[in-house]
Amino acid sequence: MTDHLWSYSTESGHLAGTDLTGWRVEASDGHIGKVDKHSDEVDDAYLVVDTGVWIFGKEVLIPASAVTRVDLEEQTVHLALSKEQVKDAPEFVSDKHLADRQYREEISQYYRTGGPFSGGMGGMGVI
Repeated sequence: MTDHLWSYSTESGHLAGTDLTGWRVEASDGHIGKVDKHSDEVDDAYLVVDTGVWIFGKEVLIPASAVTRVDLEEQTVHLALSKEQVKDAPEFVSDKHLADRQYREEISQYYRTGGPFSGGMGGMGVI
């Protein structure tokens, strides 16, 4: 993990400028969907993952620090999140949420306190 929730870790293998759109997304316990949108802006990097039929077409915003590995050959992004953590994440609606700072703060709060980086659910420690 990185020191900042909205940044890729240097160990992830993410290369700035790589278009991840359409890439497969794997949670720690299996496939969860594909990358619909992404950003690799400094301190504002994220993935929007379309979970497809798995949870009825829900999209979720996932901070870049959740990415553990980017497999360029297989075009797969691996996350330090379980399927359950992704399923429980607040739903993302692009038109409503992309520029909404309050929503982003809610997302940060989920991942830091109720989510995987709190030390409680995911055991990964506070970022």
